[in-house]
Amino acid sequence: MTAADDPPGVARRRLGVGAIVVVVIAALAITVGIGILRGATAPVDSVVFDEDGVSTPSATTELYVHVSGAVAAPGLYVLPAGSRVVDAVAAAGGFAEGADDAAVNLARGLDDGEQLHVPSTGGPAELSGPAIDDSGGLVDLNTADTTRLETLPRIGPAMAERIIAWRDENGRFTSVEDLLAVPGIGDKMLEGLRDLVTV
Repeated sequence: MTAADDPPGVARRRLGVGAIVVVVIAALAITVGIGILRGATAPVDSVVFDEDGVSTPSATTELYVHVSGAVAAPGLYVLPAGSRVVDAVAAAGGFAEGADDAAVNLARGLDDGEQLHVPSTGGPAELSGPAIDDSGGLVDLNTADTTRLETLPRIGPAMAERIIAWRDENGRFTSVEDLLAVPGIGDKMLEGLRDLVTV
């Protein structure tokens, strides 16, 4: 018995089932097509991962530097990463009259959170060198607070906090060389601080 020999009701049923299958396939194709179009136009968020597969924030592109002392406009300045002392002095309006510009290394790189003090020539003792306190003594690493530590060259708020944190965790500094144990202080910075601090 062939399909041509089927009764009329059976042929109509086969035709109906075939039409339903075609409609379902067409509906699926339309749905998939719409999904593809939506996916192609949707915005995509990108996250940068390092080699270990961990997302990392981008490196800072700005430095916050507190410029004080004999400059035209002392204050807090935001400078591009990689800036040098000359850039901070320029941002503060340049040297003020009476500034001891020979005491400032204009080529030195700056750190984020640093205080840059420009001394005056022939001024009061605390302006002739950033590490001299009101009594004319050196900065005592065992008693100085963050404000006193920030008067030292290249010591900003963050570094001052690290020095105090080291002191709290390890006890008193027994020698100036103990500064090498503070994260962020190396041989070069230690040499710049050696004659300005005491224990």
